[in-house]
Amino acid sequence: MSLPATIRVKLSSEAAEGISITRVVVQDMPLRDLVEHMLGITGKNEARVRELLLRGTLVSGASRFRWTGWDAELDGLRELLATYPGDDPARPFGAERCVRAVLRGGRQAIHIPREAGARKPPLLGKWLRKASFWDVLMDLAAAGEVQYLHYSYKDRADCYRFDMPLAAAEKLRAASEALKYSSLREQIQSAGFVWAELYVER
Repeated sequence: MSLPATIRVKLSSEAAEGISITRVVVQDMPLRDLVEHMLGITGKNEARVRELLLRGTLVSGASRFRWTGWDAELDGLRELLATYPGDDPARPFGAERCVRAVLRGGRQAIHIPREAGARKPPLLGKWLRKASFWDVLMDLAAAGEVQYLHYSYKDRADCYRFDMPLAAAEKLRAASEALKYSSLREQIQSAGFVWAELYVER
């Protein structure tokens, strides 16, 4: 069977409690969008994507997708998968396109969207020309060694690893004083992070 352009999908929330009743939405979803949700789990593995299409169910994030499964035609599936981006280890790190950072190595990961990392408290932003936390993080990464990890389909971005020397981590903790959000500032100042995942949009 050739690949359809759209799939009739039943979409519901995957509630953590397991017994919550949530509304089911039925919609026609482009096959490309449905497969993109799968790629975060399967990568560009033809056999695994084909198996999910046949199974007719997928949990992605907080959503559950259900559809009438079918045995997808392999050549068509191979052509479709070739249109998605993939790992590119030769791709250089681009700080100007970095949209998210995750500090790791402590007891819990600290997720920092660029918008949160770049925002300063109103008074600090108005009266002082101090670099933002995000500026300091990007400068440290650009001056250090950044290693390519993989392409993240969930984030639609290339993921890099920046191993932080102790001095760099301390600079980052000091720079957290410029953050607008006190809860994020406290996490960074108390955590024992030693490296960061950096997500760069193409």
